[in-house]
Amino acid sequence: MLRCFDEGVDASLLDRGSFVCGHRLMGHPALSMENLAKVIPRLPQGQVMFATRRLDTGDNFEKTFRQKPLDRSIEETIETIRESDAYIMVNSPQADPSFAELYQDLIHDVESLMWERGVGDKAISPKLYLFIASPNSVTPFHIDRYSTFLLQFRGSKWVTVSDPWDDRVVTSPDRENYVSYVSTQLPWTPEKDGISTRYWFEPGQALHIPFVAGHHVHNGADDVSISMSIIFNTPQTTDWRDALNFNQRARKVLKRVGLGPGPVGVNPGRDAMKAKAWRTWAGWRGY
Repeated sequence: MLRCFDEGVDASLLDRGSFVCGHRLMGHPALSMENLAKVIPRLPQGQVMFATRRLDTGDNFEKTFRQKPLDRSIEETIETIRESDAYIMVNSPQADPSFAELYQDLIHDVESLMWERGVGDKAISPKLYLFIASPNSVTPFHIDRYSTFLLQFRGSKWVTVSDPWDDRVVTSPDRENYVSYVSTQLPWTPEKDGISTRYWFEPGQALHIPFVAGHHVHNGADDVSISMSIIFNTPQTTDWRDALNFNQRARKVLKRVGLGPGPVGVNPGRDAMKAKAWRTWAGWRGY
């Protein structure tokens, strides 16, 4: 029995396509602004990233948070978030005791869905991310190196999600470079939204974003947005990630003779062979 998500979640869609379901965590005390205002400042600085300017859909999402703003503190940012153009991202809020039980319950649900889908029964490196954003703020277009369930608690937003492995939205070389941390800038144009799914996402809903599915977010104008995601890998997504790393290196070699590697996400056997080769090579290199 699921503890956090509504019953009836179609586990067969896990990492095959995006979908919305309900969650049962509305009113959880850990997600109140009062608790967050206490928890976030006492977390290690490296876990709290924030921006104090309006972001655009085409911005480099990961690069945005490499330099912290100098004009205000995280406490000031939380206090003024309704009136400012701020975006706060917290890595691993489960480090605080108020999130501990919630974290374990979400892992239970994720592992239940993995087992039902047939991709293992232990989530690999599960982690929570917490997001607090001003009205009308934007989360730039990006992909994730893991599977995601995003849960909404306050405010509403548009979330646009593409199909995973759609080369019209993210090309294979761009996907490989992103997963390999070679380049985290992904080209975006409004035309890509026409071949993606757009969700109006409200409190009490959860959205599954598959591994490497392109997506971006535009918050509603009426309220501060509070959302949280649980991210995780499965044995399947781990193979995909390592196969993408393999392709990124192999592409540079094969390009010299006018060839390219076969795409990831099409042939499971080929992906597993590439993943094994990558792990062997990375072990030799001490990665």
